[in-house]
Amino acid sequence: MNTTELNGNWEKQKGKLKQKFAMLTDNDLLFTEGKKEEMLGRLEAKLGKTKEELRKIISGL
Repeated sequence: MNTTELNGNWEKQKGKLKQKFAMLTDNDLLFTEGKKEEMLGRLEAKLGKTKEELRKIISGL
């Protein structure tokens, strides 16, 4: 998962993540250029998953 992959489909992926993990908010999924690791850190803390697990989940959407 790279920044281009996130930029291109992020709105669609964000919706699927919110369906899969109902506790996520728009603020948790806020993605801005250069802040991918920060966003993954928020998700890591909230979901209790590693960044590698999160990358696999997002790539699989």
